[in-house]
Amino acid sequence: MRTGLANLPLHYGSAPRWLFDKMKRLAKEITIILVTEYGPDEFLKRLADPFWLQAFGCVLGFDWHSSGLTTTVGGALKEGLKGLEKDLGIVVAGGKGATSRKTPSEIQKWGEVLFLPVDTINNLVYASKMSAKVDNTAVQDGFQLYHHNFVFTSKGDWAVVQQGMNTKLRSARRYHWLSSDLISFIEEPHSAICTEKKSITLDLTAKQSDSTRKTSVKLIKEDFPALVRDLKKLETLCLPKEHPIYPNSFDSKRLEQRIINIKQKEPEDFEKLLSIKGVGPKTVLALSLISELIYGTKPSWKDPARFSFAHGGKDGYPYPVQKETYENSIEILKNGIQKARIERSEKFRALESLNYFLVQ
Repeated sequence: MRTGLANLPLHYGSAPRWLFDKMKRLAKEITIILVTEYGPDEFLKRLADPFWLQAFGCVLGFDWHSSGLTTTVGGALKEGLKGLEKDLGIVVAGGKGATSRKTPSEIQKWGEVLFLPVDTINNLVYASKMSAKVDNTAVQDGFQLYHHNFVFTSKGDWAVVQQGMNTKLRSARRYHWLSSDLISFIEEPHSAICTEKKSITLDLTAKQSDSTRKTSVKLIKEDFPALVRDLKKLETLCLPKEHPIYPNSFDSKRLEQRIINIKQKEPEDFEKLLSIKGVGPKTVLALSLISELIYGTKPSWKDPARFSFAHGGKDGYPYPVQKETYENSIEILKNGIQKARIERSEKFRALESLNYFLVQ
């Protein structure tokens, strides 16, 4: 299973209440089948696969090409699994807007309910915060995060599905993470999968950016006086055409104070630097530009996304949601689960039918 990015047209509005209610129920039944048969870890792998999540949203009846698929499917999962967290060993935390900022407290609460060790709970909170920080700061692609779902199990494994918005491009980009595949938070933590609209992107998670990451930390720790002087140069440097950020975007006085505050933290590597509160996109961009333009390191300015969804429900495409068929699907799955508890082969057939439905 691959993790990565997905770009979708930016759609406003919300799912009709009747549709969302059905999505909750169907999402619940599908999740129970998957977890019962394959376990919680397999469910995380499915969520971390952009194409499976897209197919899942289609099965639930949402737009195949809409940005709202991410937020609505995440909400349907969270609501549908309420009360089943301990039985399934799965918790869906976070959500859209202000709800996303409550993710750490939700992880803390449910970690205690599931009797997770304190260290595990702290690691989960860190993973939630760092995945958001990386996609908002280390990958500067013009998409501002507004949705963050953190899904974790009673074993402490996790997956992230989060989405950013670019109003100028009228597009939303989805980012996927999976703990079992994660080697580093700061070097290619997810594989780039999908985009239609390429853009110049500062990608400090690329292997190519390793020297920039190291130089950025060195500037803070060892070359601090020179760094403070060089910050002022950003207001007068003539940047190459390929850079999307121009000198008038910088306020050297504010940056200088921020850099002084960072220096006091003595970050030992780029991940520690990125995790410091107050280290945002402009701070990281300034360090990267100084590293590149003055010290000669070359970060990646290539958009990491590679492919796009070419398929595109509540908007009536490819046809309106058929309520009677939807109800039948929910009942079939519920009956399938009940029979599966009696005869294992019944369960296999239900899952095979679902897989056939997903790939059509």
